[in-house]
Amino acid sequence: MLTAKDGQFFLNEEPFQILSGSIHYFRVVPEYWEDRLKKLKMLGLNTVETYIPWNVHEPKKGDFQFEGMADLERFIQTADKLGLHVILRPAPYICAEWEFGGLPAWLLKGQDMELRSSDPAFLNHLTEYFHVLLPKLVPYLSGNGGPVIAMQIENEYGAYGNDQQYLKYLRKLYQQEGIDVLLFTSDGPEFIQHGSLEEAVTTLNFGSRPEEAFSALERFRPGSPLMCAEFWIGWFDHWGGEHHRRDAAEMTAVYETILSKGASVNFYMFHGGTNFGFMNGANHYETYTPTITSYDYDALLTEWGDPSDKYFAVKEILTRYKEVPEEDPEPGEKKTYGKVALSESTSLFDGIQNLSTLKAIAPRAMEEFDQSYGMILYRTKVEKQGELEMDISPIRDRALIYINGKHVKTIYRNDTEKMITLPFDQSINVLEILVENMGRVNYGKHLKDRKGIIQNLWIGQQYWFNWEVIPIELNPEQVDWLQGTDTRFPRFYKGTFKAKECADTFVDLAGWTKGYVWVNGFNLGRYWQTEGPQVSLYIPAPLLREGENEILVLELEETSSSMVELSDQPDIG
Repeated sequence: MLTAKDGQFFLNEEPFQILSGSIHYFRVVPEYWEDRLKKLKMLGLNTVETYIPWNVHEPKKGDFQFEGMADLERFIQTADKLGLHVILRPAPYICAEWEFGGLPAWLLKGQDMELRSSDPAFLNHLTEYFHVLLPKLVPYLSGNGGPVIAMQIENEYGAYGNDQQYLKYLRKLYQQEGIDVLLFTSDGPEFIQHGSLEEAVTTLNFGSRPEEAFSALERFRPGSPLMCAEFWIGWFDHWGGEHHRRDAAEMTAVYETILSKGASVNFYMFHGGTNFGFMNGANHYETYTPTITSYDYDALLTEWGDPSDKYFAVKEILTRYKEVPEEDPEPGEKKTYGKVALSESTSLFDGIQNLSTLKAIAPRAMEEFDQSYGMILYRTKVEKQGELEMDISPIRDRALIYINGKHVKTIYRNDTEKMITLPFDQSINVLEILVENMGRVNYGKHLKDRKGIIQNLWIGQQYWFNWEVIPIELNPEQVDWLQGTDTRFPRFYKGTFKAKECADTFVDLAGWTKGYVWVNGFNLGRYWQTEGPQVSLYIPAPLLREGENEILVLELEETSSSMVELSDQPDIG
């Protein structure tokens, strides 16, 4: 078992330096887990670290998922088979630029619960989830012959709150469920006071200045083993920003400083992967900035699993401190499948005709309608004619506004003008507002990020009551392919292509504007060509079939394109 004493870690009573890398199983298709883990071992690392996102494993209250990309046990077993140790971070909050920081959206139904605290309502939900999750992990603990050597209590809690009773409750819950391994917390050096527990090892998260960070730890907890649980070697991207790069030489110089102190270290990220589906998070400091689909992170392996220049630079550093495998990983196979005509098209408004229409006195957040992701349509009658002002501040995040069946305005929560003027040209007008959830905030004070229209709208100097609401989760089986007469956007575009052999490829959406792409029913994620930096979406080979494959695009804005191209060249900006 892993223990901490005399300022260092010991594994089975022998001094042990944790050399780890982060791979999030939920960002990588399961068919590639072994490949990515092998590449981690080829580098010379001895441990893999992963978060465990609550919203993946309990997407609806009481509905637990542990299959496919959620098959955590298979991921642990694969690491064990390769001789790797495992560090788990169940949190319950993970940040990770993941939707709502890994918390399930259903926690936002109702207004009163205090997240990440000893609020009994929050603890009740968390306890019920951990009663299912933690027993699954017990057989894999090192004391039971498994690969799991350590587990985290919460995540960067000092950067959120100071509820020590909450942290102690988590530790007690671990013990009650048989979690008998080394426990730790992790925070930035400036937040360790409120994020740490006496009964757990304090670790640090940082990207530079290791001497300062370790000095802060020594002042706070003298004689503590040195570990950087997140050594940030790149960064994530947001829509409308630049693609982040970090110089390999500068990064490896910091890494060598950490190693020279005998400290343990985990690369964040070793391999970033992809925010498939609707699972990208967002940050909100001065403005709301949703994270892009790619989680490449400028990591040691690219989003598609190829070794980067950093990979080889790190390996060269490691050779100075330990024996490393001579074998190096090769880039994966990629293919160009050419242009694909998406010749069938239908309006979203035709496709949702069979979805349930709910009644509401006033607009409410999508969580109140038991909806987590996708889009939501609000409809009412405005019995007033003329140019009317509307306060758009309650709308989260981006909305297409229609009056009497005509698109009149697109608004975004970052718009500086919160009062807009809309043309109501009839005495009785049908107002429709189609709102897109762009990803819930994953960090900081705006964590309670409800989506849709979170309160009634002030239009023409009054509230309008009696609304119809249609939640549109955008599950492939939810949307009927109904050919209709509606000409409006958003529109679905569908086409097929043949593959003689299946290999990784990238769908280029040049000429499109903003939307989502599905391949054979799998949601690849969002594109937003007018904002960037990401241009193409990654399609892992296991999503393809030999023979015919289907591509479905939901384009939210007007576009003249009806063609995509499948290329062997990625473009994430």
